Amino acid sequence: MDSAAGVLDVVVIGAGQAGLASAHALRRSGLRHVVLDAEDGPGGAWRHRWPTLRMATVHGIHDLPGTPFDPPPPDVPAREALPAYFADFERRNGVEVLRPVRVSAVRDRDGLLVVATDRGEWTTRALISATGTWTHPFWPRYPGQELFRGRQLHSAQYAGPEEFAGRHVVVVGGGTSAVQQLLEIAEHATTTWVTRREPVFRSEPFTPEVGRAAVALVEERVREGLPPRSVVSVTGLVLNEAVRAAVDSGVLRREPAFERITEDGVVWPDGRFQRADAILWATGYRAALDHLAPLRLRGPGGGVRLDGTGVVADPRVHLVGYGPSASTVGATRAGRAAVKRIKDLLAARVPA
Repeated sequence: MDSAAGVLDVVVIGAGQAGLASAHALRRSGLRHVVLDAEDGPGGAWRHRWPTLRMATVHGIHDLPGTPFDPPPPDVPAREALPAYFADFERRNGVEVLRPVRVSAVRDRDGLLVVATDRGEWTTRALISATGTWTHPFWPRYPGQELFRGRQLHSAQYAGPEEFAGRHVVVVGGGTSAVQQLLEIAEHATTTWVTRREPVFRSEPFTPEVGRAAVALVEERVREGLPPRSVVSVTGLVLNEAVRAAVDSGVLRREPAFERITEDGVVWPDGRFQRADAILWATGYRAALDHLAPLRLRGPGGGVRLDGTGVVADPRVHLVGYGPSASTVGATRAGRAAVKRIKDLLAARVPA
């Protein structure tokens, strides 16, 4: 469906897990819609995962609707397995995705939403934004950062451990990516692990109850209009065999946040210095919502206040894969919920 298709019922922005789950529900809803995706092919953020991330270390992948995920061998790269699964889902379910289409802005025009892109404009009565976080890596700022003569990279740019062979790498971040990438690098280089907070390791099984409790905490923040924390930040780090061995050996010995960066290392408040050849900022991501800025959806708390998936300030707009639905299982459920809410909203607005 091209941009000259007239007024649509729904435009979906993004075709990762959240966008595809929403598209699946829309195909069964009778609503006129289009799915726009900035990527060159299926897979969403999985297309960009580092090449040494194997399926053996990927957290559980929840099935897309109606298409069971048949896990490949554990040594298959995630950046190959998941895009192939997404492509299969699109083919099996007849989900048409226009790509690459890059959305620049969404604006209100006479009660309708106009989606501006590099391939024209789409006009719609409602919107599902499923843009995730991958395109918005978060880079902290420290005094002296611009003076550092070594390499600084975000975990989104990490391509594997071999380039760090024989060097010292400071890894900053307390999430799963930080731990996984540090363990790889430590086989080729020396490392220092830095986190703002003391890491919490979880040795007990990650049960559905634990997951629901974590999602509830994130959901509470978005209901209050605060920027969401990741679900992983609430659940803690999985203490598997490899992580336990790294903790016992001292490879995963955490240092608190340093105070400043010099030309060749980092310095803590007590004056301790650590020489570094590289700083890997495994410091997470922020929600990619710049395209929604013209709608002024952010509240005084810095986040977007939601009621379920719907934006309180503008019920025409739904965020799927944001906050409590920023997980494979959460995104699938949220996609269905968003479509139901939108269908009810549009039905109520049709003149009798």
